[in-house]
Amino acid sequence: MHLLRLAAIVTVGGLAAIAWVDREQDEAFIGKRRSWWAFRPPVKPPVPALSSSWIRNPIDAFILEALQSKQLTPSPELDRARLLRRLTLDVTGLPPTPEEVEAFLRDSSPDAYEKAVERLLASPHYGERWAQRWLDVVRYADTNGYELDAYRPHAWRYRDYVIASFNKDKPYNRFLMEQIAGDELWPHDKEALIATGFHRAGPIHIVGGNQDEEMNRQEVLSEMVYGVGSVFLGMTIQCAKCHNHKFDPISQADYYRLQAIFGSTEGRDIDISTAEEREQYERAMATYKARLDPVKKEIDAIEKPYRERLQEAKKAKLAPEYRQALETPERERTEEQKRLAKDAQAQISVTWDEVVAALTPEDRERRAALRRRMHDIELDEPLPPPTAYAVQNTGVAETTHILKVGDPKQKLEPIGPGLPTLFSPKDAGIPEEACGRRAALAQWLASSENPLSARVMVNRIWQLRMGTGLVATPNDFGILGARPSNQKLLDWLAREFIERGWSVKAIDRLILTSSTYRQSAAYDPAKAAIDPDNRLYWRANRRRLEAENLRDVILAASGQLNRRMGGPPVRAPIEKEVYDLIFTEGEPDNLWPLPRDVTETMRRSIYLLNKRTVRLPMLANFDQPDTMTSCPVRSVSTHALQALSLMNSSFINGQARAFAERLRVECPTTSCRIERAYLLTLSRQPRAEERRMAEDFLNAGRPLEDFCLALLNRNEFVYLP
Repeated sequence: MHLLRLAAIVTVGGLAAIAWVDREQDEAFIGKRRSWWAFRPPVKPPVPALSSSWIRNPIDAFILEALQSKQLTPSPELDRARLLRRLTLDVTGLPPTPEEVEAFLRDSSPDAYEKAVERLLASPHYGERWAQRWLDVVRYADTNGYELDAYRPHAWRYRDYVIASFNKDKPYNRFLMEQIAGDELWPHDKEALIATGFHRAGPIHIVGGNQDEEMNRQEVLSEMVYGVGSVFLGMTIQCAKCHNHKFDPISQADYYRLQAIFGSTEGRDIDISTAEEREQYERAMATYKARLDPVKKEIDAIEKPYRERLQEAKKAKLAPEYRQALETPERERTEEQKRLAKDAQAQISVTWDEVVAALTPEDRERRAALRRRMHDIELDEPLPPPTAYAVQNTGVAETTHILKVGDPKQKLEPIGPGLPTLFSPKDAGIPEEACGRRAALAQWLASSENPLSARVMVNRIWQLRMGTGLVATPNDFGILGARPSNQKLLDWLAREFIERGWSVKAIDRLILTSSTYRQSAAYDPAKAAIDPDNRLYWRANRRRLEAENLRDVILAASGQLNRRMGGPPVRAPIEKEVYDLIFTEGEPDNLWPLPRDVTETMRRSIYLLNKRTVRLPMLANFDQPDTMTSCPVRSVSTHALQALSLMNSSFINGQARAFAERLRVECPTTSCRIERAYLLTLSRQPRAEERRMAEDFLNAGRPLEDFCLALLNRNEFVYLP
């Protein structure tokens, strides 16, 4: 029998040795772990037959059954004004307007709440809210990460694709397949091609100098396997790269079978523009260069004599052998002179700061004025023709080897493409040919019989709406992951998801209209003694706004929010201290160019440039993910920098001033301003005591800006009701 070299790394006397196993031994390795709940296809359980007026839909029946098993009861329903605020923030990431609150409270029809749900599910901001969560999981950013952290000029189209997909309620199985193999399954569909940017959403280690291409390729393939495993399967498959998974039934051979599926896949920027768009771009570039090039030439003309003098001075200080190597014609240099000449060039190169220091005051001012003009022109640089940041097949599948301890320099037996033995012992459906491997993988992932895909996604939907997943570890349904708090509900939702055409909005609608969702978040010590972590959902979870949503609701309250959707990412102003820390090299102007239209910096946070090595302090302080690893659950920390961000930052103080000015324009009296301020921030009228305190504060001559700043710092403003 043909033996596959691998399966386990065994430590013998402190040294790593290979234990050789075949495919049958993979089956033996899996053993009883095949019966783990997550690896069995979900079966739709019957809805509990309970008689209760609290039950609005099957979700409530499953939840109530679990509560009653622990002698628990649900919490009361949240009052209508706060319920609308929760719902609107949850579904769109933005607060309800005062007019929306008023209309909802006036609507006495029995389906008033359901109508609000439908209105919000149809909002274009629904897709923005969902995309923020999805981009966390896939590790999306607009730059590569690591040392160079270079900009990806076309990656934003994947972000817009995700937003549009959720807004149009694209069936999740199609959404999944487009991202895995859109180029193979729908080769003439530009949207499906853009979707494959999923495979390139994570960081990529690009550095200067000599490259180990084999190591680089292995990193890219590892990222692809990691993405598929964590995002769609909810499994830590990457843990089997160096040895058999220590806990889950995934062998090292299984890991490399999956990796082999991507053996002919490479990241490519693919032109998806029309001839008209390309011609339009060329004309715009010609006009742009006609404006820019003369300015650059003037700058070069100023710098040239200074640069030459500085270079000659450095050359004069070189050792004789270096000068001789430079003066020898290139074709006549010996090997040693070639090396010396290369070193000499590095020694006599002149940096920008040396040039600036040598300039006369007059020339320095002329140059500075020209550079300001140059940067102003650069803001008008035309966007390149539409290009997909995507992947494609090379047509030739590289040979995949099992790697000893994951080291590409230590190749063991070659291995063909296939699914993990746990799911498909015979590798059914994965072709040996270079093309079609990802398509087969996508179709298997999107199958209604796949035990994980539907479960993983409905768990993410539940987590987004309820604060925690039914499985508390959304990226790990394996043996070390959390057990579901209500497996019957999870499996019912998974099958319902499939039966409803893989509609995310259908599951959202079920959750949002349930009594379970509408509960208050009030704490009950007696219930908490039985279920301290609220795993059974006897109340709503208390949730702080995510970093991006917090910035967005501040902008909405101040009236500064620019709701324009889509397009290239926007740079927002960053604090000088952060700027100086980051840009320690290079000429200190225009390294973080801001858009000419200042309202662009007030776009929703999802459209801000997401640079892996530069995060806005406010977003970082409120636990924005670092985008280097998949973030299934955001951490929620509490520390002093958060209070400082909401009290002292230039952003929050600027928004407090804008908020105050909005109130002055919209309201002629102090009483009106107080009411309007509460409606814009907390979606309710001030209570009698709050009104009295606000009037005392403002009538004492205190600035309206300070009152606005205080409201933006309210705990009630920062947390969902």
